[in-house]
Order: sequence, then structure tokens, then C-alpha cells
Amino acid sequence: MKNLLKKKIIIPIIACVIFFSTTAFKNDFFEIAKQIEIFTTLFKELNMNYVDETNPGDLMDTAIKSMLADLDPYTNFMNEQDVEAARINNTGDYTGIGAKIKTLKNNLVVIEPYKDYPADKAGLKAGDEIIKVGNTLVENYKESAGDLLKGAPDTSIEVTYKRQGKTQTATIKRAEVEIKAVPHFSLINDKTGYIVLSRFSRKASAETNYALRDLKAQGAEKIILDLRGNPGGLVNEAINIVNLFVPKGQLVVTTKSKVKKYNRTYYTKKDPIDTEIPLVILLDGNSASASEIVSGALQDLDRAVIVGSRSFGKGLVQRPKQLTYGTQVKITISRYYTPSGRCIQSLDYWNRNEKNEAIRVTQDNYNAFKTKNGRQVFDGGGVLPDVSMGSDKNSPITKAIVNNDLVFNYATDYYYKHDVKDVNNLKLSDKDFTDFKNYLKTNNFSFKTDTEKALYKAFETSKKEALNDNIETDFNVLMSNLTQSKTSVIDENKDYLLKLITEDIVKQYVYREGLYEYYKIHDSEIKKGTEILSNTSTYQGYLR
Repeated sequence: MKNLLKKKIIIPIIACVIFFSTTAFKNDFFEIAKQIEIFTTLFKELNMNYVDETNPGDLMDTAIKSMLADLDPYTNFMNEQDVEAARINNTGDYTGIGAKIKTLKNNLVVIEPYKDYPADKAGLKAGDEIIKVGNTLVENYKESAGDLLKGAPDTSIEVTYKRQGKTQTATIKRAEVEIKAVPHFSLINDKTGYIVLSRFSRKASAETNYALRDLKAQGAEKIILDLRGNPGGLVNEAINIVNLFVPKGQLVVTTKSKVKKYNRTYYTKKDPIDTEIPLVILLDGNSASASEIVSGALQDLDRAVIVGSRSFGKGLVQRPKQLTYGTQVKITISRYYTPSGRCIQSLDYWNRNEKNEAIRVTQDNYNAFKTKNGRQVFDGGGVLPDVSMGSDKNSPITKAIVNNDLVFNYATDYYYKHDVKDVNNLKLSDKDFTDFKNYLKTNNFSFKTDTEKALYKAFETSKKEALNDNIETDFNVLMSNLTQSKTSVIDENKDYLLKLITEDIVKQYVYREGLYEYYKIHDSEIKKGTEILSNTSTYQGYLR
């Protein structure tokens, strides 16, 4: 009788749960279906009745991008070309000419030829502007112009390019290209090994494992792992790399989501290579995602000393979802947390300012956490190094200079105008910096700050209100002062800009491989890391 009574009570409860959860799902489903129907109807009527010819593909592309723009910058629609680019990024393998290419409106610019690959063997250099591939003019090609360089292994293609104003041709024989996750590892001195990890592709942990074992065999008793500029990649590879230095069964990262199945905890699963070897990790503002999982976990576990500048602060995990016609959508599904419980996300995409820009998490809102040894660390704003060097962020003006390729173009011109005999001793002077500033003027570099935009807007309003006669003089003085301030900002970033220019020049002479050798001699973060590792008590002092 009791069992029967229990059943009578339990069944209605289960039924209610099913009813409410199903109803909630149906309500959500109905709202989605309703909005899709509205959009489909609108889309059809617009394309059928608009006064001018419409391009349905372009309209849909704009609609999708506008919808996703309200979320975060990592939730993206991926067409077939984007899906292929993501595959290359994850595997590091593709067939092509073996060069980093930038697509511009009228040409394809060689940013970096990879040593001993087809483009390099054909004589192409950084700065070359490809204007024609086979019989196709790049400026007339409506699709992705970079696809013109792709093709089956051992097939040849003729390219026409401009170098320093002169038009030349070259025949390039395509080949399979392997982009290494670890492009360089070597000894800095008899006891200190240096490993550069540039991406978290599927080969990242295997290549890092090999580099670590090789350096130990050469006599390395300390390691510097360089994650600067590493944008991240596969989470499992990050966990495996942490596993090289910590025991099996150690918590590395936790992900939390509104979808229960995405709530996961990731532990190390393998036997480590070395849990005792002193380790320094180098970070900068472009170290993101999986780079922050590795550095954040090893910092929380007091397993490494972090040197450099604050990391990017991504803190979000994405997963690709298959769509139709070979497309995908990459969706942010969760946040990740380091072993101490930190989420290092620096931008709040769900709370925006009046310009619809994501709000940066400020230091006042950071929360304190404890490492394994009880050291205080903080969430928000990326991984903060134990030893801070360089700037956490560059000014908008210097970013504009870099984004407009002015550093790269100046370095290319420098390469053709100078004959540097000993690249490892290259050091740009004050005269070179003055020359670079003149180069900015010659190339009409202009950058309007938010302050300038606001003042211009206020002045235009004053004209409409017939008040400009009284304030025009003051306005001109303010604008003159702002121009001087912008020049001052460029001067304040002199060391940073010269460093970028020097790196591009060195690559022109000795490729990326030679750049890492240059770093070992001149780079301040590597010098600091080596100094910390040379003194056991200093190293241990950072971890206590």
C-alpha cells in the first residue's frame, strides 16, 4: 500500500517536471521558429520588391555578421574558405607556395616567405606585391584572391609581382607545407634551454615534448617557454603541455556553461617529462586562450615563474558547429577557469558603453585567489606576470601605425637600402627613428583620436549655432596641442616601435629562424628569464 501511495505521488511530480521542462523548451522553440519565419518573409519580400537589384548572398552575410556582432568577437560564421583556414590552423598542414600572404584590394603582399619552401626557392621576398597569378589579375578576381595560389602538390604557377616599383615574374612549384607549432628550440647557454611555442595546433604537445627531451639530452637543466604572440588553439593540447611539467591527475582547467554538457574539468592524464626542472614562461598582450590556460595553470600550481606583460585575457571557449553547404558557426560555449578558480576574461561583452564597445574589467573589480603555495593572484584582465616587463598595452596611435603596415613597409625599404653585414648586431639608432617618423609623414599617416573627433563634432555644432567666431581661436590652439601630444606619444613608444622594425628587418635577412637567434642575444625578457633561472634562491623566491 505504501509503495502504491509512493507511486501515486511520484508519478504526478515527474509528469509536472516533464510538463514544465517541455513547456519551457516549446516556448523557446516557438520563439525561435517565430523569429525565423518573420526573417524569412522579410528576406523574400525585400529581394523580390526592392527598387534596385539586390544580392541575396551579400544581404545574408551582412545580416549574419550584424547579429553575431552583438555577442562576442569569437562567435563567428565561417564560410567554406574560413573552415579550410581553421583546418590549416589546427593541423599546420596545407598545400601551397609556403608563405604568409596578406590580401589587399589590388594585390597579394608577401609578408613572410617560409625558409626552403616554394616561394622562397622561387626568390620571393617579404614586401613583394603579387599582381597577377597565371593569367588572372588579382584586382579583377572577385573571390578570395589567396585561393589563386593554392593547388595540387608539384603543380606550377607563374606569378607576376612588383618589388620596389619593378615588375618581375617567377614560376613557383607548389608543395605540401608544414607550419610547425614549435618553430624553434635551442640552448641559450650550457644549462638553459629555450622553446618557442607559436600555436596550439594538433602537433603542439608532441613538438614541445620532443623539444624538451632534446634540450635535456643536450644538457639543459632549466627551460624558458616563449608563448609571446601565441593566439591559442586546441584546449587538449594546452592540457598536454601543462602535463609535461606536472604529475598525472592534476586539475588544469575547468569550463562552465549554461549548457550542462559543456561543464567540464580537465586533468592531466599522462606521466610527466620533468616535474622539477625550473621553468620560466614568457607572455605578452598577444598571448591568448590556450596560452593563458598553460601560463595560468602553471602559475596557480607554482610550477613556473611568469615574465613579460599581462596576457590578452580571453577567458572564453569556442566550439565549431556544422551548418549546411560546408559552412560552420563557431560559438562561444563556456568560460574557462584556472586551478585556483580564476576567470581571466578582460572584456565584458555583455555590458557595453555608449559606443557599443565591450567594457574592460578594471583593477577595482579584480578578485583575489590563492596559488598552491598561498601566493595571491587575480582574475580579470588576463594573466599578470610575476615579473612585469614592457607595456601591458600599446597606445591606439602605435596600433594604427602597425595596422597600416607602416612598420612592415619601412622595414622592407630599410632592407633594400642598407647592406647589414652582421644581423645579430643590428641596432637601430636615434637617426633611424627620426627617419621612420619622416617616413610616416611622407606616407600621409594620420590618426584621429577620440578626443579630436569629439572636438571636431563640438566645433561643427558651434557653426550651426553661430557660436564658432568666439571659440575658433581656442579650437585651433587645442588641435595644435593635440597634434603635438600625438607626436609625443610616438616618441614615448620609440623603443617599442624600433623593436618591431628591427624584428621585421632581421626576418628579411635570416628568416624567422634567425630572428629567434637574434632574440637570444638581445631580447630583454629572455635575458631576465635567464637571470632568474641562474639563481635557485631567486627563482624559488618568486614561487613562495
